[in-house]
Amino acid sequence: MRVLVVEDEPLLADAVAEWLREDAHAVDVAYDGAQALERVDVNDYDVVLLDRDLPGVHGDAVCHRLVASGSDARVLMLTAAADVADRVDGLSLGADDYLTKPFAFPELAARVQALGRRSRPLVPPVLRRAGISLDPARREVFRDGRYVPLAKKEFGVLAELLRAEGAAVSAERLLEKVWDEHADPFTGAVRLAVMKLRRKLGDPPVIETVTGVGYRIP
Repeated sequence: MRVLVVEDEPLLADAVAEWLREDAHAVDVAYDGAQALERVDVNDYDVVLLDRDLPGVHGDAVCHRLVASGSDARVLMLTAAADVADRVDGLSLGADDYLTKPFAFPELAARVQALGRRSRPLVPPVLRRAGISLDPARREVFRDGRYVPLAKKEFGVLAELLRAEGAAVSAERLLEKVWDEHADPFTGAVRLAVMKLRRKLGDPPVIETVTGVGYRIP
């Protein structure tokens, strides 16, 4: 899942990003509203964590731009203001959820997972296909009842393939959803992650290569 963290306190922004990366998300960071608008114009995000009180371009303006553009990204607004009026204002702008500072990182991660499910139609909390079950919240994968330990990128690739429900997913799409904006589009990272996934998931192989298209789990 691709997430954008928009927060003008660099230490907090980077800490949130690292926490979410541990959950196998691809995370980009913007430290002000102008950077956020640049990123949402060129990247397809599932969830945007948006600080409301941003310098320059206010968080409200960023949220309004996202909603007006028809983006499918779900917005989790972050703010130090905890009163009801502020929460109502944030939600009325089009935000999907609201979290006040200070917050617990596990709660933030759980809300991101929940919003990510809502950004895709009818995605169940636990993904299952071809004898594989993947629980994004617990970061656990089993195949035919056998626990499969995966690295973060392998977990992210498998999650995207399972979410596709049998459709082929291109390497470009996997790179966009599992790696961040610094990923080299000409790298063999996706191919390497798929190769490791196939080995760890064991026989019979479940990940098919669709020539000229990408990969799928039929």
